[in-house]
Amino acid sequence: MVESSLGKSLKKFLTKQLVKKESSDKLVVNDKTLGAAIKDQLGIGCVHDNSTNELYRCIRAQLAPLLGGGVTDGDMTAMRLGLSHSLSRYKLKFSPDKVDTMIVQAIGLLDELDKEINTYAMRVKEWYGWHFPEMAKIVVETIDYSRVVLKCGVRNGFRTTDLSGILEDESIVQTLKETAEISMGTELTPMDLANIQALATEVVAMSEYRRELFEYLKNRMQVRPRERPRG
Repeated sequence: MVESSLGKSLKKFLTKQLVKKESSDKLVVNDKTLGAAIKDQLGIGCVHDNSTNELYRCIRAQLAPLLGGGVTDGDMTAMRLGLSHSLSRYKLKFSPDKVDTMIVQAIGLLDELDKEINTYAMRVKEWYGWHFPEMAKIVVETIDYSRVVLKCGVRNGFRTTDLSGILEDESIVQTLKETAEISMGTELTPMDLANIQALATEVVAMSEYRRELFEYLKNRMQVRPRERPRG
């Protein structure tokens, strides 16, 4: 009814109350489009004119006595509040603009994440490069670079650390370990390493979130043309 369409429940009710009883009464409908749908599908005469709104105002004003059964003002207030909340949620959930808004927001966030990841990753390379300058030419991917820094720590840790889960090419792993043995970089204090690894952790976390966001955006784009309410 929010979309001015004749739903199954309303159609069943009108068929039982008017069509099957072969009633010649006309039905007062506040929604002109809905009235046209009722007339076309069920052949029921519908009225929608200047007196319609006045009639509805009278019904709303006297709704509690018309319902009967000891309906109180509190009951009416709760009913109006619940109905308004339900309609608002329905309209928001099925708003055609909602899907586009989600897509636009996700694309904007992806752009921002790319900038942040690139900036942070560059800082990790520059900072850790004082300790192991040769590593930047061996491990080119910024995310892999940060993961290696997190797993190995200082250069001495490269000798005994298994990097197969990060670097698939065994030759690169071997080159990295051999180069770490003869690197001319400066030493790092525990405080230096802690700060570098904290920054590397941010790079890895943002990269993982970016991957999840990209999947979300891809799925959202696929359902966009069909995201319409039913019945």
